[in-house]
Amino acid sequence: MPCLKRSLLPLLLVVFLGGVAAWMAVPAARGADAVDVSDQDWPWWRGLNRDGTSAANQHPPTAWSETTNVVWKVAVPGRGHASPTVVGDFVYLPTADTEKETQSVLCFHRGNGQLAWKTDVHVGQLEQKSNKKASQASSTIACDGSRLYVNFVNTKAVYTTALDLSGRQVWQARISGYVTHQGYGSSPAIHEGLVIVSADNKGGGAIAALQRETGEIAWKHERPQKPNYPSPIILRAAGREQLIFTGCDLVSSFDPTSGKKLWEIEGATTECVTSTVSDGQRIFTSGGYPKNHLAAVEADGSGRIAWELPIRVYVPSLLMYDGYLYGVTDAGVATCWDPATGKTLWKSRLGGGFTSSPVLVGNRIYVTNETGTCFIYEATPDAFKPVGENRLGDQVYATPAICGGKIFTRVAKFDGDQRQEFLYCLGTPAE
Repeated sequence: MPCLKRSLLPLLLVVFLGGVAAWMAVPAARGADAVDVSDQDWPWWRGLNRDGTSAANQHPPTAWSETTNVVWKVAVPGRGHASPTVVGDFVYLPTADTEKETQSVLCFHRGNGQLAWKTDVHVGQLEQKSNKKASQASSTIACDGSRLYVNFVNTKAVYTTALDLSGRQVWQARISGYVTHQGYGSSPAIHEGLVIVSADNKGGGAIAALQRETGEIAWKHERPQKPNYPSPIILRAAGREQLIFTGCDLVSSFDPTSGKKLWEIEGATTECVTSTVSDGQRIFTSGGYPKNHLAAVEADGSGRIAWELPIRVYVPSLLMYDGYLYGVTDAGVATCWDPATGKTLWKSRLGGGFTSSPVLVGNRIYVTNETGTCFIYEATPDAFKPVGENRLGDQVYATPAICGGKIFTRVAKFDGDQRQEFLYCLGTPAE
């Protein structure tokens, strides 16, 4: 037996070392794909689920003012229409100062709003032409828990930049040239070890996946020479993960890992803005130029459009909840539809114009108009059931981030002709 044990030692040593090597390799492989965020965070555009929904266990306030339920507020230099990104102990926000010609990322402490750091990503060469609702910092930052990814248009091109959590630039990649028509606001999407970005424009843009670690191109598709504004959205539909992209008169589906085109149909409109949602069978597209449309497209690649309505849900994105479709038109009409038929179940005029997208928390919808009034109502197919209405600031284009029982909202105030942006953290004393 002793001899047998001694003869097994080399073999056992090989197995042991091989096991250690394999064990050490697994975290490295996982590390490239790791996303360290929780349901208490708002890590990218439209939140953790990419569909405008917050975790059901959140309890944000339903009433606030300048003096009520304000945890903190901080002045934001420059201008931007991107949503706050909230991960861990920090809140991240892009901004642009057209006088100093800087495009920057700001980092605030989540608990008190104090500025932790500021990084200038681009200096000079800002594009001045844009729609009044656009800004030079409209792309919401995506955070995977260890790095930040942000898109800016600069030197007539779209660049994606990765920063570490201290604000140091890790890499920067040029995606494509960019001819500004209305502006740019497409936000990055994180999938496995990739960050996926888009740059549709009249000069011919691209949709591309970059390696999160290095910024190297993993796959890329050239796009038509047409202006278009949505963000790439990854949803589970028809039994698989699909990267859905609308606009340029197309509805396109890609495998987000390989970039393979799964299916594509003529549909949508030339210019879209909203981010697609799905009920698992259909994806819902909307656009506003050259025609208003809201449509349901079968997600199985059959090419069938289940229904289409001439409704202008051009900028505010849609919501799905408990088997029903909800949205707010640009003109301020809140509506609930049957997603299978497109039948209107109810509608109610809120008041004002809308650019910010609605956010769902539990069974409540929060949506803010362009003059700073936030309407809260129940997500139910029975009828329009208001919960609350609150005014903050004078101008709101950004969609709030709602997580951890708090509302992080970017608003602007005017003092005569002087415009100043603020970032608010709203919450009840118990939170």
